[in-house]
Amino acid sequence: MDKQSTDGSSIQTKLERRFEKVVTPFQYFIRDQTTSSILLILCTAIALLLANSPFRDDYQAFVELPFGLVVGNQLLSMSLHHWVNEAVMSLFFFLLGLEIKRELLAGELRNLQRMMPVIAAAIGGMVFPALLFLSLNFGTATEHGWGIPMATDTAFAVGILALLRRRIPPTAFVFLTALAIIDDIGAILVIAVFYTDTIDFLYLASSALGFAALLLFNLLGVRKSWAYLAGGVLVWGTLYQSGVHATVAGILVAFTVPARPTREPDWFLQRVRRLMRRFEHIERQSDSSENILSSNDQHDLVEGVQVAAEKATTPLRRWERALEHPVALFVLPLFALVNAGIPISPNTLHALWDHALASGIVLGLVLGKSIGIPLLAWLAVRLRLGRLPEGLDMRHIIGIGMLGGMGFTMSIFIADLGFTQADQLVAAKSGILVASLLAGILGWLWLRLVCNDRARA
Repeated sequence: MDKQSTDGSSIQTKLERRFEKVVTPFQYFIRDQTTSSILLILCTAIALLLANSPFRDDYQAFVELPFGLVVGNQLLSMSLHHWVNEAVMSLFFFLLGLEIKRELLAGELRNLQRMMPVIAAAIGGMVFPALLFLSLNFGTATEHGWGIPMATDTAFAVGILALLRRRIPPTAFVFLTALAIIDDIGAILVIAVFYTDTIDFLYLASSALGFAALLLFNLLGVRKSWAYLAGGVLVWGTLYQSGVHATVAGILVAFTVPARPTREPDWFLQRVRRLMRRFEHIERQSDSSENILSSNDQHDLVEGVQVAAEKATTPLRRWERALEHPVALFVLPLFALVNAGIPISPNTLHALWDHALASGIVLGLVLGKSIGIPLLAWLAVRLRLGRLPEGLDMRHIIGIGMLGGMGFTMSIFIADLGFTQADQLVAAKSGILVASLLAGILGWLWLRLVCNDRARA
């Protein structure tokens, strides 16, 4: 049944080859930058449909279904909604922390002068939305929602840019990604400092000890994933008990992950060459019908190449790559599925503009981002603190500022932290959904129509 191709490069069966032809397009779809955005939109739509259908009670009961872990005599029980927001989303924050650390060490964020327009734009994209929100909510019971319009949803914003990839410079992706990362850093600080009610300092100290242990692992050169997983669970659990939002643990643990390889590239080249020479020698002397399953020596040599590759790469980059698809295709869609289900009626939409919380969010995300991001980026360039990346001009930055108003994931996350009353939460999430939709449409139209001539040139 196994047939080897004429050039000896493949020993797949016919069934395997047919299956590969079916799966390969799906794999390309999974890797596409717009896929995570499509899944987010789909799960948001499903959640909205369920919350506004005859199944709304079943949907709500499912979201609030309690799950628990028993350790000895201790029971940790939370609803599905809280498990997703408190635990599963920690993977998103862990991946975010890995990306931030990589950008600081080897990416766009390491060159301060080059990044000044981006940093200024990010500050404008946080300050202006918060101020516009407070202009409608200051002195009211909803004023503490000022952190909601500060965030930018990277998946949605980059997904819109990907739809325009032939019409915009590649540096637009770099600018928007760096902007969103700085935005996320600001949002994380806001969550940790302003959305923590009470703190248990004993548990907080325990979390600090766990974090210190992970830093020690890093200094000692420990690169086993299980060590950081165990330490991460400890930091998460103690942070959860301390009162600080547990997802912050994802960021803290990410910053302890080693960013250094064990071996240099020259060692890797020499090692692989030696292994390949030995592999070729065995191959020439072996029976042509023999395969690697029956050759222990060849199998050991192939494993040796894998070990060498692991030593020449960094845990930070490997783990970041390993988490990219699970977070994009499972964590964020699941978050949308359990958080975006809000009841919508004509009265709800009509009252949207009468509710200062909702209108403040829409105003902050749509107008605040559109003004703050390009204005402070322009000011940084004007003051010669830095310059825009090659190929970008202020027209592109205006469009990127509009896309920055797609707050969604982080905005909903902060809304859940800030409000417990059902009517306030519905108003906040309604504002976020409307603002994200408006910002996406406006940004797409601007970049497609206004910036199209420069992209073709």
